[in-house]
Amino acid sequence: MAQTDEEALKQANNPLAKITAVNIQNYFQSDLAGSDGTANTFWVRYAKPVTAFGGNWLIRASLPVLRLPTATGNESGLGPANIFAAYLFDTGNPSLTFGAGPLLALPTSTGDIPIGDTWDLGAAALIFDARSSLFQYGALVTYQTDVAGSGDSELMVAQPFGIFQLGAGWYLRSTGVWTFNLDTNDYAVPVGFGFGRAIKSGNKVFNYYLEPQATILSDGAGQPDFQLLAGFNIQFVN
Repeated sequence: MAQTDEEALKQANNPLAKITAVNIQNYFQSDLAGSDGTANTFWVRYAKPVTAFGGNWLIRASLPVLRLPTATGNESGLGPANIFAAYLFDTGNPSLTFGAGPLLALPTSTGDIPIGDTWDLGAAALIFDARSSLFQYGALVTYQTDVAGSGDSELMVAQPFGIFQLGAGWYLRSTGVWTFNLDTNDYAVPVGFGFGRAIKSGNKVFNYYLEPQATILSDGAGQPDFQLLAGFNIQFVN
């Protein structure tokens, strides 16, 4: 059944939407703890709903392109890719989605990028509540640890997010990604406040957003004190 325009716009920021989607995000980190340099992370993501093993799943693959300051200068290249498969549980309400499943991180780093030399396994869990037409919220939590490769890796990531609808596709947003490196005990907890607009055109929803984020808790050199997130999503709705 085709979605109404209102339903499509409510689902525009749902990472568990049963919709094929392409997502591009860029984090420019202008202030880094213990460093005079800057960093940049450009993410390309692809999400695809599939039916397998008697249920509905969402497969999401992500690949980062990094620019990082190092002791010998700035280094640019691919970072570690990851993919997870979230089983979509039947909540009894299509506006409330919950999924969980396995995660795999791959050692796809190139050049002298100083991270991502291990194969990691873990899990991802997501929830998104769009029962309100005014405010949608949810969270993504992932955990991964090394199982092969050189070096050690243990990482937990939590992303709580809230979307406040302003009307005509405009919205306010907060989607800071909290990272906890359990191997080195470094962490960063950024909080964002930004805006965006989702526009439905035919069978596509275009979603643009901009979100400054300030870190309120952190430990470890190189953690971002301030970053600017800019993003663009396309969802291919029915």
